[in-house]
Amino acid sequence: MTDIKREIASVFEEIAQGIESGSFAKSVKIAVPGVGSEHGEQNVMAACLEAARDGIEVIYIGTLEAEGIETVYADCADDCLKEMEKLLNAGKADAAVAMHYPFPIGVATVGRVVAPATGQSYFLATTTGTAATDRVEAMVKGAIAGIATAKASGIENPSVGILNLDGARQTEIILKKLSDNGYPIAAARSKRADGGVVMRGNDVLLGSQDVLVTDSLTGNVLVKMLSAYTSGGSYETVGEGYGPGVGEAMSGIVLIASRASGSSLIAGAIRYAAAMAKGDLVNVYKKEMELARKAGLTEILEERRSKSAKQETDEEVAAPPTEVVTFEISGIEVLDLDDAVNKLWREKIYARSGMGCTGPVVLVSEANSEKALELLRKAGYVSED
Repeated sequence: MTDIKREIASVFEEIAQGIESGSFAKSVKIAVPGVGSEHGEQNVMAACLEAARDGIEVIYIGTLEAEGIETVYADCADDCLKEMEKLLNAGKADAAVAMHYPFPIGVATVGRVVAPATGQSYFLATTTGTAATDRVEAMVKGAIAGIATAKASGIENPSVGILNLDGARQTEIILKKLSDNGYPIAAARSKRADGGVVMRGNDVLLGSQDVLVTDSLTGNVLVKMLSAYTSGGSYETVGEGYGPGVGEAMSGIVLIASRASGSSLIAGAIRYAAAMAKGDLVNVYKKEMELARKAGLTEILEERRSKSAKQETDEEVAAPPTEVVTFEISGIEVLDLDDAVNKLWREKIYARSGMGCTGPVVLVSEANSEKALELLRKAGYVSED
């Protein structure tokens, strides 16, 4: 009798520890359409079985059956998507991993990849879809989506870096304004010697940030390269796919994996989906957008749109007298170079555009350096830093 009491006490102790650690938290169900994979349905089913061994309930949508996996029958890709949406809408699935999904404008996916140099996982915002039709606005909203996704995964204060491409500097300026206005953003720092929040190719490989902000086309290429470089491109083996669609038009959680994804990657995407369901991604994102709006997101983006419209109607201005220009003003977008030069010309400061070792620059004389820098800062071409 004493042994029985000890055994019962041990069981209750395990239950108490499980509740405290969260290991006995409510399980989630993930719907996974399998028809359409370039490697066949068996590849997708293998991923479902792997995820199921981790304690995730998987609903497979296709023509295959396996022990421990619930199957909803569908024999074509379109029917698979219809069945997936039925499961989500009825609350029978908490999230889904699909090989295709028609996200509305305003929604883009946040992928999760592995840095080859360090094995460090980080989020790519964004990888497919369209957060906004304006490039910079899309990257700003992508940054917020990336922060929300990282927080839903359990990272309390994710560091954010911006990939060095067109729109990066304007994105940096807007994110800094939001930060100054009270929206909490932890800036990552490039591992390159000159540092800064603008990340280089080296940082893509090193994983220098928790969230890497990029446009969705570039992010899409990065996911493909980081996922399939070990196989020569035909089979995606590493990472967790293109991630969940995030945006105000999204009411559920749908993640994307490629048709070229292997079973190990799809299993990772299923785990990713389960984490987003448990982390309540949709509501976390809503809270992040509320914080960003309180910090002036709507007004800052509207100001940018008004400025862009004004620049399109401005007449060209004649250049002031030529002088020697040796002072470089960096941190200006390639697409803004001509406008920045014209801005200085209107103020009777001679300037010309160029390309420095870290990107585009505006060149002015040493005598005009401080005045020119202040004018470009006030006009929003250069960050306040």
